[in-house]
Amino acid sequence: MKSLIVIPARYGSSRFPGKPLAELAGKKILQRVWEIAASVCAARKDCSAVVATENPTAPGEGSAKIIEFCESAGIPVVVTPDSCRSGSDRVWAVASALPEAERPEVLLNLQGDNPLCPPQFISALLDAFEEHPETQVATPYTCLSWQALDELREAKKSSPFSGTTVITGNDGNALWFSKNIIPGIRKEKDLREKMAMSPIKRHVGLYAYKFAALAFFSHANLGYYEGFEQLEQLRFIENGIPVRMVEVAYPAGYDASTSGVDSPEDLARAEKLIASAGELLK
Repeated sequence: MKSLIVIPARYGSSRFPGKPLAELAGKKILQRVWEIAASVCAARKDCSAVVATENPTAPGEGSAKIIEFCESAGIPVVVTPDSCRSGSDRVWAVASALPEAERPEVLLNLQGDNPLCPPQFISALLDAFEEHPETQVATPYTCLSWQALDELREAKKSSPFSGTTVITGNDGNALWFSKNIIPGIRKEKDLREKMAMSPIKRHVGLYAYKFAALAFFSHANLGYYEGFEQLEQLRFIENGIPVRMVEVAYPAGYDASTSGVDSPEDLARAEKLIASAGELLK
């Protein structure tokens, strides 16, 4: 199965300008993300990776710096249109520009600000398309312990739209995603005594798509409920396209709160995590 990992990387960020090229424990964030993708591709047949950035505004500024860095580091990089609204749109821009004979069967969106994404998560998604050939879209989730559920609830008191949960059907596909914690739990005290894990599944924001599914996403209108939740995966569900859920588990010392770097504060937390838990790639 031919697969392509696309790493969307924008230089501009209102909260953290120049984020992809910020230093994290001795390496630039984008370098770390690239090494994760490269490690996955090295272990698979017909797997490749590329960085996708925006049009440079001026030489030596903005995304031009990303292009210069990638070229100096030997990392493949392509420029995508300014009209791309999201990482998924940028992935589609890369895929749709390829000659038909070179198009991959599966595309994976690995955000360029996700330097602590366990490579096994990527492998698990790509494996899902081989194990279940009917899969159109795949994304991972983790099962929360009761303690992790308590921590998520506490986090939502100050950041109500942080953390996404999902409920799944017997077929392994998502029934729904929400920024609320779903499902609601009755008689929780009794369940805590009977069940080692809570029934809550936390979504991990990593996506892989068949070429046709991503084409649909990029051309379809914003979903009705997608607009309220601001969760792009709902566009598939609202249009009857199944989203296969793949269960994963974080390595020791890592968890769902540490993957993405959205701010200088996140960068500092990631530094501490690497120092305490060690590098993802040994």
